Amino acid sequence: MTKNVIVIYGGEMAKDVAQLIEAQKPAICSNNVKLQSASERPKKLLEVGDDTVICFVLQTIENAAPTEEGGACTRFFKRKTHPEDLLKGKFSYAVLGVGDSNLLLDRQTTTAKDCNQVAQEFHSRLEALGGNCIHELGLADERTELEEVEPWIASFWSKMS
Repeated sequence: MTKNVIVIYGGEMAKDVAQLIEAQKPAICSNNVKLQSASERPKKLLEVGDDTVICFVLQTIENAAPTEEGGACTRFFKRKTHPEDLLKGKFSYAVLGVGDSNLLLDRQTTTAKDCNQVAQEFHSRLEALGGNCIHELGLADERTELEEVEPWIASFWSKMS
């Protein structure tokens, strides 16, 4: 079954990675891919059916905060008024976080996990809302030239084929 794929990005670095996800879609893969800013009406995502996979690429900036455009989407899904089954029967999802551990004080011992709080919290929140996760959470660090991105994208597309 062909699934629609929407790649939601929040941040400039996240947009670059989202474009890479789109560009690396295998030729044999018949999925339709659409790129969309995380600031574009996040509530509309609830209208998307179970024939769609949404890949969220979210950037963490200083002080464990989302980017301005990523903040709209993360704030929407963090609302405490949402029912626990909000995402049941809706889209499937995957989350890839991009951050920069150079922004942290202790750069010597930090990893991608330490600079991707937005993606980690968002992934947990989608799970709590009854979402169907189709790929493990990905975490990438700009300090290591986002070396974690390429393998994650390849794995994502292999699950979509």
